[in-house]
Amino acid sequence: MTIVLNPVQARVLGALVEKEATTPEYYPLSLNALVNACNQKNNRDPEMHLDETEVRQALHRLEDQQLAGPVRGTESRVTKYEHRVQEVFNFTRGETAVLCVLMLRGPQTPGELRIRTERIHRFEELDDVLSALQRLMQREPSLATALPRQPGTKEIRYAHMLSGAIDVSAAIPQREESGGNASSTQTRLTALESEVATLRQEIQDLKEQLAALQQPSS
Repeated sequence: MTIVLNPVQARVLGALVEKEATTPEYYPLSLNALVNACNQKNNRDPEMHLDETEVRQALHRLEDQQLAGPVRGTESRVTKYEHRVQEVFNFTRGETAVLCVLMLRGPQTPGELRIRTERIHRFEELDDVLSALQRLMQREPSLATALPRQPGTKEIRYAHMLSGAIDVSAAIPQREESGGNASSTQTRLTALESEVATLRQEIQDLKEQLAALQQPSS
């Protein structure tokens, strides 16, 4: 089955996959919670400002492709939504984590993926990330691809293929280092950014939990 998602659909699907892993007690998500998850300022690239109509339309398209939809067999007064990625692809946990982060944050190096997938799945070695990427690339059709190495960079970045062919020019990293120690400097910056993003995400999760507790039960 060939799947081609637009950026909003990819963001919605990625947010559902992420929240199942990071806040399982509040998953599946209501429409409002899903909008908030899509519009987070941390762990997202690019930032989006979606409204309920846009997210609902994306959900309809994802449901057409059997990738997400309303929770089945429940009688909740508030409709909640879940992803069905596992049913469609039968991923390993590592493959799910890598694809999720690629959908939420765009093209990344294996080192960046190892750091940024930690809250979803912990990779013991960098080779484990590369193995997950390889399995995604070997799918038919391919679900991931290696991008051409950009001038002045040492590491290859990878992107998901759920949105079709990759615009290489748009995938060029916005921040480029120069000089012999560029790679090590970028690695340190990436690690620091990840730590800050994790702390921000934990704060956001606590806010969502508090908001859920304060909602009337009617």
